[in-house]
Amino acid sequence: MLVLRPVEPTDLPQLQQLARASLVGVTSLPDDSERLREKIASSCTSFDSAAATHGPENYFFVLEDLTSQCLVGCSEILATAGFDEPFYSLRNRHFTSASRELNITHGVPALSLCHDLSGHTLLRGFHIDASLARTPFAELLSRARLLFIAAHAPRFAEAVITEIVGYSDENGHSPFWDALGKHFFDLPYAEAERLCGLQSRSFLAELMPQYPIYVPMLPPAAQECIGRIHPDGQEAFDILEREGFETNSYIDLFDAGPTLYARTANIRSIARSQTVEIREHPSIDARGRYLLSNDALHGYRAIVAELDCQPDQPLALTRAMCAALDVTDGSPIRLIAL
Repeated sequence: MLVLRPVEPTDLPQLQQLARASLVGVTSLPDDSERLREKIASSCTSFDSAAATHGPENYFFVLEDLTSQCLVGCSEILATAGFDEPFYSLRNRHFTSASRELNITHGVPALSLCHDLSGHTLLRGFHIDASLARTPFAELLSRARLLFIAAHAPRFAEAVITEIVGYSDENGHSPFWDALGKHFFDLPYAEAERLCGLQSRSFLAELMPQYPIYVPMLPPAAQECIGRIHPDGQEAFDILEREGFETNSYIDLFDAGPTLYARTANIRSIARSQTVEIREHPSIDARGRYLLSNDALHGYRAIVAELDCQPDQPLALTRAMCAALDVTDGSPIRLIAL
């Protein structure tokens, strides 16, 4: 059985293995033991905190195979993007110029550096073992974060965003970065993303041009990258799109990947999840597949299970399911259909 739980200090070696296998552009999962150790410590502090509102907390989750005790995925929630420093993005919008004498009005798309998205809750760090891609466990890894937000709503903002990794080729080259960012840093795309993961995006963003970049002046290959998703990032996009997230006018600073946005209260797993009482049962006549979680904080657990869910009735769970969720007979759990 696979269970999603908060990260622990002893997870560091396996977490670094996941970081090595993660997609270039997932800067919140750096392949650096010291940086990962800091992230784990910060997450443990966040889960232990008595926060009454959203602040600098980050909640890091891992997906563990209970049989092998191997980690097969991870994901994260940053309660407030831009809490300690601006959260930079590029805003893609039209600039309109007009001439009365010539009776001409013309709109040109332009990219402007901004930190408009600071203050929103940020989903990041999604990575799952390739063997589990396009399975219900990918849904668990992504959506269980949303069930956690539903259970602890005061800790999070009224809107949630996530940046989807943009296009780069099999050699790790990003046409967008090569056309724009590389001119200001003389760094390959992969190296810029690595530095961003080790330090922060602010020191790079502050060296980016502060004036609008007119899109038609970029090479065609770079223009085609704007809002384009890396093939390996498509699943993360699809899962959240089904949750009600939408693209907007903001793109990633380095690879031009799209940003997804949703009002927290309108997200499907938050708006439609329900809490029910459980009853331990030796067997289940399964009729559907569900995501389940307890509503704990430091002891948060979530799984995928085949269940028979009847309205206004206690929910039957096997002993193994109860153990994975760390709940007992009569406990409440949160669930939503896959």
